[in-house]
Amino acid sequence: MFGIHDLVLYIVSGLLLNIMPGPDSLLIMTRSATQGGRASVSAALGICTGVFVHVFAAALGLSAVLATSAAAFTAVKLAGAAYILYMAAGLLMSKKRETGAAPLALPPLPYRKIYAQGFLTNVLNPKVAVFFLAFVPQFIDADAPNKALAFIVLGCIFNIGGALWCVALALFTAQASARIKLHPAMSLWLNRAAGGLFVWLGIKLALSKQH
Repeated sequence: MFGIHDLVLYIVSGLLLNIMPGPDSLLIMTRSATQGGRASVSAALGICTGVFVHVFAAALGLSAVLATSAAAFTAVKLAGAAYILYMAAGLLMSKKRETGAAPLALPPLPYRKIYAQGFLTNVLNPKVAVFFLAFVPQFIDADAPNKALAFIVLGCIFNIGGALWCVALALFTAQASARIKLHPAMSLWLNRAAGGLFVWLGIKLALSKQH
């Protein structure tokens, strides 16, 4: 159907690739541990929306520009790295609210901002676009009647699997955090540790090369 072959292998491979750790998983776990399940699900929804952008862009041929143009790849790469480093700075400089001498929890971020973080973290990563161009066509027949439609179908299947993993990761981390009941000071240092990891991921993205 749609000129797609080895669908089961594609689904299994997609799930394994989604489980691999990266900026998306780190953002979900950080928001889940410091602000709860709704915040982490908001991040997960933003990430999934970003994946849809890559899917449709690749189907329309826009992502091919990133794969073939060094200038376009570098521009998007640096924009993505800059945004990840911006988030890292926010995490590293996060502070507790205080009332008198009693420390309170870290100030929560609005869900719409967390959603935007997830969206931008994913959509500004050109490696995701190049990945779709390299991975998905392997499961489309050379004589498929509508290759763009087949690409969109496979991209949506990949994103559904990714969404299930992201939501499961969000809920699991939120439940674990609720049981542990992190002290505000621990949440603060968790934010700073996540900020340090985002610095590493931002630098790694900035130094990545086009393949």
